[in-house]
Amino acid sequence: MPRTSQAAAPTRIAVIGAGAIGGYTAAQAQWAGLDVTLCVRSPLPGLTVESEGTARPAAVRIATDPAQVTPVDWVLLTTKAQDTAGAEGWLRRLCGPDTAVAVLQNGIDQEERVAPIVPEGTDILPTVVYISAERIAPGRIRHHVASELHVPEGPLADRFAALLAGSELRVHPVPDFTTAAWRKLFTNLAANPITALLQQRIGIFADPEMAALTRDLLREAAAVARAEGADIGEADVTRTLELYATAPPDGGSSMLYDRLAGRPLEHEFLTGAVVRAGERHGIATPLNRMLLILLRALDRELRGGQG
Repeated sequence: MPRTSQAAAPTRIAVIGAGAIGGYTAAQAQWAGLDVTLCVRSPLPGLTVESEGTARPAAVRIATDPAQVTPVDWVLLTTKAQDTAGAEGWLRRLCGPDTAVAVLQNGIDQEERVAPIVPEGTDILPTVVYISAERIAPGRIRHHVASELHVPEGPLADRFAALLAGSELRVHPVPDFTTAAWRKLFTNLAANPITALLQQRIGIFADPEMAALTRDLLREAAAVARAEGADIGEADVTRTLELYATAPPDGGSSMLYDRLAGRPLEHEFLTGAVVRAGERHGIATPLNRMLLILLRALDRELRGGQG
């Protein structure tokens, strides 16, 4: 008798974190035909993503306890950078001998953050995320614009691109990932702290004095980036200012959304990364340091006075 052909089982992925990025990427992966488990701390009623006025549910499996999961082919770590250590229980359960971990987080040094909390030898793919999305309720994500992921070129990047080829997510392997990571950090360095501290939207950067302050802030960071090996210069400063100027004035930032929701802030991995790198290279960063001190004070308030 002839053999009956069987379809190959879909690739299994787990997404840790159900914020804006986690929810959106989990939905995109599921719609592309992947077997998706969304790993969260608290139960969700489901997952729905709104885009261009249309709401679409995603049939993902939702897990609330690491004991409920087994190793998968890919893990997408999408928690905020400050919550990385809290994902260790998930990562230890989800990572098998052939598992790869893509780190979809802000900041730099993604690989160094994750390596200590995954099994030795696990493939780690640092990922720069260009997705504008907002978590408007538990399990409900509103996607605004962009669906790009930039990764260091190589075989792992090619595998990741193939994994998501059926989705709207576009994976771009880049030859100089250090520059790519710092360039993305630039887009956050002024918008996130200033909107969070002032509780104002992106339109604040239309003010000439605020634009001048931002230019000086970014020039400080550019000197640090170059010392770190990134090809960052005045053109990047100007490009970032133009990005702010052309963004919808009522738009926000992830740090602003976190403040409004009373959540801890990501400042240590954005502004703090610049200040610490400046210290390593003997480069003064007075404007970024001032922002960091203010953000630390705000974060203590959000945490209820804890350190």
